[in-house]
Amino acid sequence: MSEAVLTFNSAELLEKGDGLRFAMPALGPHASGFVVRYQGKAYAYVNRCAHVPVELDWEHGKFFNMTQEWLICATHGAMYSPQSGRCIVGPCQGKSLSPIPVSEQDGIVTVHLDQF
Repeated sequence: MSEAVLTFNSAELLEKGDGLRFAMPALGPHASGFVVRYQGKAYAYVNRCAHVPVELDWEHGKFFNMTQEWLICATHGAMYSPQSGRCIVGPCQGKSLSPIPVSEQDGIVTVHLDQF
């Protein structure tokens, strides 16, 4: 993986709001990742369903289901825990999204692609 980190202003990442997408060229020319905020904490994952390798978001940055409790795959309806990335409903039950280390300090969310 690239030896890099990405940073975002914490104010850009709203609780259960749109996720912030970013390119992950080391995984392929169209690969992406995303970071969301849930229960006050930032979580980042590779934007790829654990069932079939398609992006999760149903619109750019829309990762949460209608109740905003689960991350959802727009293609299959699989639902994932925002805290762990584990699939709790759907064809990939028991599998997980690929997590990316993320930290937050002094108003900056840092996605650690160098530790992925």
